[in-house]
Amino acid sequence: MKNLRVGLAQINVTVGDLKGNAEKIKNYINLAKEKGCDIVAFPELALTGYPPEDLLLKPSFIEENLRQIKKLTDASKDIISIVGFVDKEEDIYNAAAIIYDGQIVDVYHKNYLPNYSVFDENRYFQKGNKITLINIEGYKIGVSICEDIWYPENPINIQAIEGAELVININASPYHIGKIKYREEMVKVRSKDNTTAIAYINMVGGQDELVFDGSSFVTMPDGSFLIKAPPYEENLFIADIDLDSVFRNQLKDNRLRNLRASYKRENKVKEIFLNYKIKEKKDKPPQYIVLDYKEVQLIYEALKTGLRDYIKKNDFQKVVIGLSGGIDSSLTATIAVDALGKENVKGVIMPSQFTSKESIEDAQQLAKNLEIETFVISISDIFDLYMQKLKPIFKDLPWNHTEENLQARIRGNILMALSNKFGWIVLATGNKSEMSVGYATLYGDMVGGFAVLKDVLKTRVYELAEYRNSISPVIPQRVLEKPPSAELRPGQTDEEELAPYPILDEIIRLYIEEDIPAVEISTKYGIDKDLVKKIVRMIDKNEYKRRQAPIGIKITERAFGKDRRMPITNKFDEFTIIDE
Repeated sequence: MKNLRVGLAQINVTVGDLKGNAEKIKNYINLAKEKGCDIVAFPELALTGYPPEDLLLKPSFIEENLRQIKKLTDASKDIISIVGFVDKEEDIYNAAAIIYDGQIVDVYHKNYLPNYSVFDENRYFQKGNKITLINIEGYKIGVSICEDIWYPENPINIQAIEGAELVININASPYHIGKIKYREEMVKVRSKDNTTAIAYINMVGGQDELVFDGSSFVTMPDGSFLIKAPPYEENLFIADIDLDSVFRNQLKDNRLRNLRASYKRENKVKEIFLNYKIKEKKDKPPQYIVLDYKEVQLIYEALKTGLRDYIKKNDFQKVVIGLSGGIDSSLTATIAVDALGKENVKGVIMPSQFTSKESIEDAQQLAKNLEIETFVISISDIFDLYMQKLKPIFKDLPWNHTEENLQARIRGNILMALSNKFGWIVLATGNKSEMSVGYATLYGDMVGGFAVLKDVLKTRVYELAEYRNSISPVIPQRVLEKPPSAELRPGQTDEEELAPYPILDEIIRLYIEEDIPAVEISTKYGIDKDLVKKIVRMIDKNEYKRRQAPIGIKITERAFGKDRRMPITNKFDEFTIIDE
């Protein structure tokens, strides 16, 4: 039995930190050697971080990336390393360097470039047109990059026909709800269809609004998992792959034999013969088979990871949050403490004459439960002074959103003053439901450097809060039970001004995340047409607000920002067309 020991280096790198990333890669190569690995594989563009975006238009960035990949060759002795980087020929390529015995023995260029959702690789890279095989002692190992594996017709097909017992696929695949399961099922199909083992290595960590969940794994030809690495954990995960067992499976596959009979090798296939002897194994690696996580837990960990890395990688130390006693600020503060530690989170309670006693109590109780330093700054007198100064201009005009928004902007000013004075970054607490319909105040409750809940619908906010309380009850129960309210005037509640959140969130989900036509939401899903018309028009009208909102963590397939790019100046109205 010939076991090939593969190290899956599920690492967290930082975009642009070429020297730091290279040092981390080198350390993991050395660790893989200590663990007796024959091959160690790193994520897609591990050297540059993903996505490097317009850094790729800087020649100095490309050249430094090339300099650092060459420096890694010294570490790759007695082990084969596969490292994601940017290659340069007549153009630049999303590439994987195959490093062995002190040199780069080959470079694979990604064949399929994603250009949808948050991906924009056609803007930067040229497509590769070669297919790589590594030959070790007669065993063949294919190499591919991320998107290459998502197409039914892909490099793995040819690699399997060529006799690959194993395909190593390196990735920077960001998380969204359902992605881990979908990804696993797809790769299982590729393994079974091609009768080969697949080692899927994914990046872990946060990069701006993206979160990479890791969740690396190895599938076998029958679709079973040899190992499944835990999500959101940076580590080296090791798998011993029985290549002879894979070969025996291939001998029984008449379908594969028939494909081979009619196959003619093309010039695009590169087979690299390495004088490497597979090491004898004296121990067994840990068996990582991770049980399926509940989606709510995966979302919570994604929000923690995204916040932690945004703060850490941008060299911030502490965050400050306006605590209203409501569910959104309570959940944001709780995630912040879990991600950053209680000593790095500051709370500010800013009551007005419209703030209920219960809200102040709930905010104070939350702060006590989280053990965070909190300041109480009343805005009542500040608001009164504003009203006094504006009275000669406002005269006898009736109260409206002007006075309500003024309170939110006073609070925003206080938070930004604390931010400027102490260097704390403000966390905005708004959720996706509010941002969708514009139920937020520009330069008020929208102020902040980062919005943790930006892609989280209100109904899911409650689900996440209840999940977190199931671990340890830090969010006061009354916060989970009372009607949500901005408390900017007497008797105000969110749902009276908008719609019951379950209905509102369903409209938002269908219209934004699934692109269901607005009229169909009413006719097919049985939601009142006037309500649908009201909400959809609010969504369309408030694009200008969303463009000015802080970035936040993507957890759905269609997040605001890079995912959904709507023009601000836009007169298209489905209902007008239908009504005609």
